[in-house]
Amino acid sequence: MKLWINNNNKEQSVAAANKLRSRLLDAGLVLDRRNPQLVISVGGDGTLLSTFHAYAARLDKVKFLALHTGHLGFYSDWMDTEIDELANRIIECQDNIPSTSYPVLDVAVENKEGSLFHGVAINETVVRRLSSLTMKTRVDLDKEFFESFRGDGLCFSTPTGSTAYSKSIGGALIHPKISVFQMIEIASINNRVYRTISSPIIVPHNQQIDLYPQVADDYVISCDGINTKLRNVKKITIKLHYQRAQFAQYRHRHFWTRVETAFLAQNEND
Repeated sequence: MKLWINNNNKEQSVAAANKLRSRLLDAGLVLDRRNPQLVISVGGDGTLLSTFHAYAARLDKVKFLALHTGHLGFYSDWMDTEIDELANRIIECQDNIPSTSYPVLDVAVENKEGSLFHGVAINETVVRRLSSLTMKTRVDLDKEFFESFRGDGLCFSTPTGSTAYSKSIGGALIHPKISVFQMIEIASINNRVYRTISSPIIVPHNQQIDLYPQVADDYVISCDGINTKLRNVKKITIKLHYQRAQFAQYRHRHFWTRVETAFLAQNEND
């Protein structure tokens, strides 16, 4: 089996990656950075996001795996104290990698000159302005007018991203088995001209959201923290990608257990 291991530069992550790499190479697995079947991220959630974007064009060919060297993340089932057990599972299942899949956002931006920016996000996409001025945009839902938005910006989140930034601005927590995404308003303003729903909107897999922003030269779109400046924006379309991100699942860890561990971490008898 061909694989690649990507790690951050922290000492703990480098040591864990080297140990895992050595175990897998000794078992006859092959390192292949360009065409891997399995990509292992060693570090934190930030390392996993950068790893995902490095291989986002190969979603139909690659499976991801996260080994955390800090606290357990939402994409990870494994800690660096479990390298030997993980290596054994990978070696045993190299001919048939068990996996689960998560929804991915598809983002398209068309400007007035006709050029197009295209991006993907496994956590969230945020549209806002760089200046202190508010963003004003028409919002169409399923190709019909929905609302006129004015505020600091709009956040679009996948189910796996629902525990990240979108949660901090009032988004709902969504189980990743559900093929939906959500729109969360960031500090919306409501008056006689701009009326918003002021609540997260859950959108099914076969619908899209189109934004028609007021003319401005300081828009920025962020896909999992990767910022792109926009000029002369005509239309921004957000929907679910036709492909899903495949994650190797050598053991199952319940999503709501991850939520409880990350945000509650209390004994049931407390």
